[in-house]
Amino acid sequence: MDIRQLNYFVEVAKQKSFTKASQTLLVSQPSISKMIKSLEDELRVILLDRSERKIELTDAGVLVYEQALKILQSVEDVYSSVNELVHVKKGIVKMGLMPTIGVLLFPNILAGFKKEYPQIEIQMVEYSAKQLELKVEQGDMDLGVTVLPVNSELFGTVPLLSEELVIIVDSEHWLVGRESVRLSDLKNESFILFTEDYILHDVVRRACLQSGFEPKVAYMSSLWDLVGEMVATQLGISLIPKSMVSRFNNRTVHAISISYPHIDWELALIYKKNKYLSYAAREFIKYIQANNSCKTSL
Repeated sequence: MDIRQLNYFVEVAKQKSFTKASQTLLVSQPSISKMIKSLEDELRVILLDRSERKIELTDAGVLVYEQALKILQSVEDVYSSVNELVHVKKGIVKMGLMPTIGVLLFPNILAGFKKEYPQIEIQMVEYSAKQLELKVEQGDMDLGVTVLPVNSELFGTVPLLSEELVIIVDSEHWLVGRESVRLSDLKNESFILFTEDYILHDVVRRACLQSGFEPKVAYMSSLWDLVGEMVATQLGISLIPKSMVSRFNNRTVHAISISYPHIDWELALIYKKNKYLSYAAREFIKYIQANNSCKTSL
């Protein structure tokens, strides 16, 4: 059984004539007759009473006609829905963000995207970078915003932002007034790091090891504001992206550049390779690529 069989049958039933159905469908009458006969053979019933000039439905024909109308309407709904999806631009994008990243990057981007695609809904949830990559890999999220590098065999990437990491210290620290410092000069300092769930933890620890020392960790936290408060109360120093310094009171927390090594903080939009991306997700990616103005350091 296929859609053409049902479509031809329904039209003949409506017109009560093979000739009129042929004219409406722009299909030859023998083709219509052959298609309906194959449907009857498949169902093993007679659907049309052909004994009179005006064709009538048999009892089985009435049943099949009613069901055929529903099937054809469902098929029409599928075409209409897909057409609406593509041309009216609607859908849902599930996106994972690292905490505070949405504040850094997305207010203006989302406002512009919403104007252009008012019927596409963006659902955003916060995760640590490591959790976020797992969520995208498992298909729970369409897209994620995380820190590079990521597994290039698993994920496609769209660059968003590149900036440096800086040292933050309290207002009485010996570094206050310095423009820059070598990371190796901080080997005796106590560090306040983000928890191991965060990529930033790995980035800072790796940079310290490359500079010849294991960082002495005083505290670890998953909260940006708490890290800033602990630095302000002289519990240690920390490394954060330069753009995050503005979150803290600059009278109690001071930022100093790292002269060596330069530590880049690269954010990217990621999606899983070899996985179907919805129309809405693909449109969001295209919009980001065309409108992202944050590809250099803030």
